[in-house]
Amino acid sequence: MNGSTPPQANGLLAALPAAAWARWRPMLEHVQMPLGQSIYESGRTLSHVVFPTTAIVSLLYVMENGASAEIGVVGREGVVGIALFMGGGSTPSRAVVQSAGEGWRLRASLMKQEFDQDPDVMHLMLRYTQALITQMSQTAVCNRHHTLDQQLCRWLLLSLDRLRGQELAMTQELIANMLGVRREGVTEAALKLQAAGLIRYARGRITVLDRPGLERRTCECYAVVKKEYDRLLPPLSAGG
Repeated sequence: MNGSTPPQANGLLAALPAAAWARWRPMLEHVQMPLGQSIYESGRTLSHVVFPTTAIVSLLYVMENGASAEIGVVGREGVVGIALFMGGGSTPSRAVVQSAGEGWRLRASLMKQEFDQDPDVMHLMLRYTQALITQMSQTAVCNRHHTLDQQLCRWLLLSLDRLRGQELAMTQELIANMLGVRREGVTEAALKLQAAGLIRYARGRITVLDRPGLERRTCECYAVVKKEYDRLLPPLSAGG
């Protein structure tokens, strides 16, 4: 296996028991994940599951008129393609790389086989799925009841948790698409956060200057999601 980030930079792969890891190791394929790449499309049968290491993937629900909104985000803590082992095989959402990086993938048939035959693998994937469902549910509540400022803070914090460092390469247009709002609204919200000294935004890059300040400014949704991930999954190493 090659690649600049090892498979166990992904939290789920790092949490596999030794026997499962020995089986998985030769079956994993390293993949580059460029910005905007589609991991899967609505209604299509999934061919692989993907375990990001340095990339972040947005799970998007797309309306008939083409409008979309993010319903969840997956990074080095998780896996893209839960429908495969949950029995659906496909999903009405789509998955798109929102922050370029790398990952490792496993063929669909192998993932199903491991899920069905190894209770340790099954329980790990189910715990992750429960955490992801919590994130999706909280996103729906947040988008309905909280201000755009709070939503942007939540989104930035969730993204930071899935990256190493304090900088996101992200245009306001892309953020607007993710949050399902107008670009002007994101611009106004980002300028408020910048004026408050919480972030610096320039040339499509957002640098977080005051993470505790962002955490104070966001709604309770971020803490609810983080607590559930911390409860259900092993901690991510700071360098992983």
